[in-house]
Amino acid sequence: MKLTIGLAQISPRLGDVKANLDKHLVYVEQAAAQGIDLLVFPELSLTGYMLQDLVHEVARTPAPDDPLFAPLLEASHRLDLVVGLAERDVRGRLFTSGVYLSQGRVVHVHRKIYLPTYGMFDEGRDFDWGEQVRAFDTRFGRMGLLICEDFWHASPPYLLWLDGADVMLLTSASPGRGIDHHNRLGSSRFVELVNQAYASLFGCFVAHANRVGFEDGVNFWGGSTVYGPDGELLAQSPYFEESLLVTTLDLSALRRARARLPLLRDERSELTQRELERILHKA
Repeated sequence: MKLTIGLAQISPRLGDVKANLDKHLVYVEQAAAQGIDLLVFPELSLTGYMLQDLVHEVARTPAPDDPLFAPLLEASHRLDLVVGLAERDVRGRLFTSGVYLSQGRVVHVHRKIYLPTYGMFDEGRDFDWGEQVRAFDTRFGRMGLLICEDFWHASPPYLLWLDGADVMLLTSASPGRGIDHHNRLGSSRFVELVNQAYASLFGCFVAHANRVGFEDGVNFWGGSTVYGPDGELLAQSPYFEESLLVTTLDLSALRRARARLPLLRDERSELTQRELERILHKA
C-alpha cells in the first residue's frame, strides 16, 4: 500500500482563526488536486503560537457544530487532515492539541504532553498537560501523533512504537535558535537528527510538519521533513517560507526494514516495565 502525504508548512495569523481556516481550505484544494491522501498542518495551525491571553478567545472544541470545524470535517471527505489548535474540553481546560480528521469525523485527538517552560517558552502558563500517548488506526494503517516537545522526550515515541504506530506524525512551531560550527541553524539540525534517529530506531516513517513566519519577533524556520524506516530522508521543505511538501510513502518498506533489523520483535518491554517500577519506587 502507498500513502501520498502532504506537509502544509504555513504561517498562521496570530489569533485570527477565520483567516487561518481559509488558508487551511486553500491548501486542501491544492492537496486534493495533487492526489494527496493525508495533509498535515503544524502545531497550533488554526490559532498561531504566541497566544498568551488570547488563548481563551480562540480555544475551540473539535466537534461538528463548531463553525471552525464543520468546514474541515467536510473537507476530510476528500482527504485526511491533521490540524493544530488550542482545544477547550468540556470542563473548560485548555490544551495544545492535534486532531486527525477523516471521512467527516474526528478519528483521534492528541493533547500535548510536555509543555516547555524554559528559555523563551512559557507554555505551562496557558495550557494544561495532556495525559495519554496512543497510536490509532486510520484507513492507511496505524499512526501516532505527537506535538513538538513531546518528541524531544524519548518516552512518547517509544510508547507509540510499542502501541503499533507505523507512521509517526510530528507537528511543531519550532523557532530558530543558535548557529552551529557548520554555520547551520542549530535548532533545525537538532530536530532533523532526532527525527532521523526515531525513524531508524523504530523502523517507521516519521513525517514532521513545522511552521514558518514571525510572531512577536520570533522566527519559525520550517524545514519540514519525511524520513523512511531505514532513516533515509525522503523529502524536505525549504527553510523560512510557506510550502506544500508532497511525497509518497511505500508502506511495504516497513516490512523490509523490520526484517533487516528486527528491533520491534526483540524488544523486551516487560524488562523496561520492571526496571521503571524499580526506579520509580526505590527509596
